[in-house]
Amino acid sequence: MTEALALTRIEDGIAEIRLNRPEKMNAITVELIEALDAAAGAAAADPSVRVVVLRGEGRAFCAGMDTGNFAKMAQPGQPNLGDGIMERTHGDSNLFQQAGMMWRRLPVPVIAAVHGACFGGGMQIALGADIRIAAPDAKLSVMEMKWGLVPDMSGMVTLRHLVRGDVLRRLVYTAEVLDGAGAQALGLVTEVAADPAARAMELARDIAGRSPSAMRAAKALLNFAEEAPAEAAVLLEESRLQKDLIGGADQIETVMAQMQKRPAKYA
Repeated sequence: MTEALALTRIEDGIAEIRLNRPEKMNAITVELIEALDAAAGAAAADPSVRVVVLRGEGRAFCAGMDTGNFAKMAQPGQPNLGDGIMERTHGDSNLFQQAGMMWRRLPVPVIAAVHGACFGGGMQIALGADIRIAAPDAKLSVMEMKWGLVPDMSGMVTLRHLVRGDVLRRLVYTAEVLDGAGAQALGLVTEVAADPAARAMELARDIAGRSPSAMRAAKALLNFAEEAPAEAAVLLEESRLQKDLIGGADQIETVMAQMQKRPAKYA
């Protein structure tokens, strides 16, 4: 196991990949996404890997974007997080969309074990997995609206296959927080387990014991069956809308109100 932003351990055909910023509840930075992308790429290139278990170190799966990025953005002269968002750096995705899409694009099944906070971008990372197992007291939210944003890390590709349209609108509009059972009831979570990591490993061992060629073919077929012809357009539209929001007056006010623990005041 390498001490880095993404930890990988491979044993008996199972690659366990862990987000490793426990002191920040695995909050997302560019460096963390790049580390996860490298770990996913290594797993994809390793013929011994038959299944991936994705989890977070410490007390959370992933608390979403590192709010330090927002605080810096509000300061004069600092770069806008929206800079470069329209650039397609990973096929039809940008780097942040790759954080969710990389797991969907892996040729082997991916199981996410979710505990603690799973918010915003962290939720979209988990949504990229084939299967999600959550602790009963996990906290899950499509939280971008809290920061005056829209989901733009591939959530609009994955969520539309899981949640009814009106329910999805409620989740996006309100940024409500769900526990494990609530998320399972809406289709965001596959199973609820007292120890999601242990259950994920149990399921991974089952998958790893089956035909590796058939399992890869099954994932490819399932992805093909789900993908709409307009997937690239959806990813691009996520970025276009976010670019118009990020760093704007309403979004900055939303961030400042959150940081200062006061009601937001919009013009």
